[in-house]
Amino acid sequence: MRVYVLVEDYSGYESPFFAQHGVSFLIEADGKRILFDAGQSAEPVLHNMKLLRIGPDSIDHVFLSHCHYDHTGGLLGILQAIGRRVPVVAHPSIFRRHFITRPYLRDVGIPFGRKKVEELADLYLTADPLPITENVLSTGEITAREDFERAELEVYTIENGKVVRDELRDDMSLVAKTPEGLVVVSGCSHAGIVSIVKHAVRLTGEERVRAVIGGFHLIEASDERIKKTVEEFQRLGVEEVYTGHCTGLRAEAEFLKAYGGRFHKLHSGMVIEL
Repeated sequence: MRVYVLVEDYSGYESPFFAQHGVSFLIEADGKRILFDAGQSAEPVLHNMKLLRIGPDSIDHVFLSHCHYDHTGGLLGILQAIGRRVPVVAHPSIFRRHFITRPYLRDVGIPFGRKKVEELADLYLTADPLPITENVLSTGEITAREDFERAELEVYTIENGKVVRDELRDDMSLVAKTPEGLVVVSGCSHAGIVSIVKHAVRLTGEERVRAVIGGFHLIEASDERIKKTVEEFQRLGVEEVYTGHCTGLRAEAEFLKAYGGRFHKLHSGMVIEL
């Protein structure tokens, strides 16, 4: 299994790769290539793919972890670059109205409608776990969430004409079964990264967790939640941690302290081989 970091908030030291607030990975497994999220815009993703000598037309599937613009904004441009219809897997609610009100009313969800995507690709919208290749599957919606990982974001949606708190139920991840254990790939972990890992273990029946890759959204978390997250990772036996994006410096420092050389900071252009 190989994971290419196509775009991330950090570009690395003396790097020719572009960075951008957002995430896009390319996962190689079972002879297929899965685009995991599409960044905020297509240009930096396609630039970095060119540097990595990856042709967009080699992408077989697309997976969207959740609706946020910094994970979906580049989708149309990348689909156009792929040049043929491919499956796009996402949660059924991904096209809902999703917004914040501070410091002003602003939509932060997917920046285009469903029809635009359907013109270019085939949508597979489901909250259930869905196999994508022989050994890679979507977690589906994470319904069992740890109490300490309850959503903290001040984000909203509209239901039956009323403004309600958005619990980001569309947050899903990918899990890969490898001979060395599970590899969990998450976008922002709004469902809670510990909840996601536990769900992946229950879903697959595999207890060994080889690596967890992605943003953990601990950037505004309390010290107590960060400490609890690291402790739970160790209790679950997570062997390696690759994180960045929305994880935050304080949380990264705690993971570095706990994991030492088994902690890795994500950056654009990084290639992870497992």
